[in-house]
Amino acid sequence: MKNAVGREIPDALLTGGREVYQGKDHMDGRYIQKAAPKTRRCEKPQESKVVESIAQALRQCKAANGMTFSFHHHLRDGDYVVNMVMQTAIEQLGLEELTIAATSLGSAHDPIADYIEAGKVVGIQTSGIRGRMGEVVSAGKLKTPAVIRSHGGRPRAIEGGEVHIDIAFIAAPTSDCMGNCRGIGGKSNCGSLGYAMTDARYADHVVVITDCLVDFPNMPASVEAIDVDAVVVVDSIGNPQKIASAAARISQNPRDLMMAEDVAKVIASTPYFKDGFSFQTGVGGPSLAANLFLEQYMDDRGIRMGWAIGGICGPMVELLKKGKVGKVIDVQDFDLDGVNSIHQTPGHFEMSASQYANPANKGAFVNKLDFVVLAALEIDTSFNVNVLTGSDGVLRGAPGGHPDAAAGSKCCIIVTPLVRGRMATVCEHVVTVTTPGDCVDVLVTDYGIAVNPLRPDLIQCLDAAGIPHVGIETLKEKAYALVGTPDDLEWEDQVVAVLEARDGTILDVVRKIRPFALD
Repeated sequence: MKNAVGREIPDALLTGGREVYQGKDHMDGRYIQKAAPKTRRCEKPQESKVVESIAQALRQCKAANGMTFSFHHHLRDGDYVVNMVMQTAIEQLGLEELTIAATSLGSAHDPIADYIEAGKVVGIQTSGIRGRMGEVVSAGKLKTPAVIRSHGGRPRAIEGGEVHIDIAFIAAPTSDCMGNCRGIGGKSNCGSLGYAMTDARYADHVVVITDCLVDFPNMPASVEAIDVDAVVVVDSIGNPQKIASAAARISQNPRDLMMAEDVAKVIASTPYFKDGFSFQTGVGGPSLAANLFLEQYMDDRGIRMGWAIGGICGPMVELLKKGKVGKVIDVQDFDLDGVNSIHQTPGHFEMSASQYANPANKGAFVNKLDFVVLAALEIDTSFNVNVLTGSDGVLRGAPGGHPDAAAGSKCCIIVTPLVRGRMATVCEHVVTVTTPGDCVDVLVTDYGIAVNPLRPDLIQCLDAAGIPHVGIETLKEKAYALVGTPDDLEWEDQVVAVLEARDGTILDVVRKIRPFALD
């Protein structure tokens, strides 16, 4: 069955009430029945929940074959906890048929690929999948199709009972003996623990893993002891130096700076750019650099940003400290400047992923956004964006909050170079649709600006401001003239991943590529 972005979805996936994507507001107004975890009563006085090992915590939580374990990725490529837990569960306790429900998975988790190939891990539910695990899943070696959800779609699925977490594992920079934990105050600080909050609230069992045990009570707690079954103290939960990536730094590349200046011009041309406007920027050189030019426009007009959300890093913290933004509300931190600011800089607050972007609650922050500036691996002539699969079809990225913020904002701007290497970024059809074109408003490239025809109001704004723009077909033709028309990928029938839209409908599928290097 074809969905609203023209992707053919196999009928075999449309079971149990699952629907295909039918537009960004298709589910608006519907009711869902929230799920509830099974919780153990603790009426007797209790001195401590600290246990001696991960293995003991697993036994206490009655870990068994076929369970779903959840993890968060606030330590990003510096995370140690996923590998520690899975090694203990599989190699020490002999568990199998396990599903990992993680907020994101990266190259730090390459060892999990061995468990997939051995058939010990049979399910993956995540926002991101990279590194060797992405290659193994793309090769069809996971027993069930991976399920890819956005950062808002994930808490929606958990709260609605589509994803049942048996045991949630919280990598916590600090915790007290009862499980009140925070993302700061220890040696492995990660800042916000926003992605862990929904897991802790809805999982049947919760295990906090920390490398810094502090005095009770550890307040204010990101995850509270009322949801925690056990606390394990280990030598190290991760390396916070690996939280930041090269993409989390403002680019000095003249091409990127030119695109960033154009982004700021577009924003300043709209009626939404006024005192108190709200803003989110993705992590990428041109996206972050847009902050610099936007600040100049704010100064010129004597306005300030009301609030900013999303993954937070140094440039936004600096705007907060200068008084150029009223509040920063933070679901994850992308660098140590963001980590060191949360709860320390006045106006810098923490929030859950559900509060950030869940479309099935009564007030996600993304639905109050004026502007979001995001990157893309590919964008096609229907303004569909791919941030998940490479041009070879291999899973090596993450939707993250990209689809959520794009759908909720008044003005979604994609900024990307026209070509990367020998690959066209602007193309006829993206490999995988991760953000539908009906959620994307403006494309800024180094060869020109294009506005989605669905937004004639923005076309009028750019025209009134004297900002030149072209049709996206023109940009595609220019890209193909520079690097050539891409070859079609050869696919097998096997679906290796299902990509859900933020509302839970099926947006696209990823199939096994033929031939594939790992076969």
